[in-house]
Amino acid sequence: MASLLAVADEPVLRANHLVPHPDRFDATDPANQSAMAAHDAAVAAGHGGYLDPATGLFVMTALGLANRGTCCSNGCRHCPFVI
Repeated sequence: MASLLAVADEPVLRANHLVPHPDRFDATDPANQSAMAAHDAAVAAGHGGYLDPATGLFVMTALGLANRGTCCSNGCRHCPFVI
């Protein structure tokens, strides 16, 4: 029985992994629209990340994170995995 619980607790890839989970990043917030535009452009170009327009920091895209195959548990804004 313990093995079933371990599997249930493993992060799984969300069906629509290119839209950030609202608990991590509210894509509908107007303050986040430039970051979402940069994310979407990076994904369309096949890039694993982009420079955040507000901070200049490198941010992984959902595509880049999905290609890793697992969640790193760092709370990435575009994490496509749900625990």
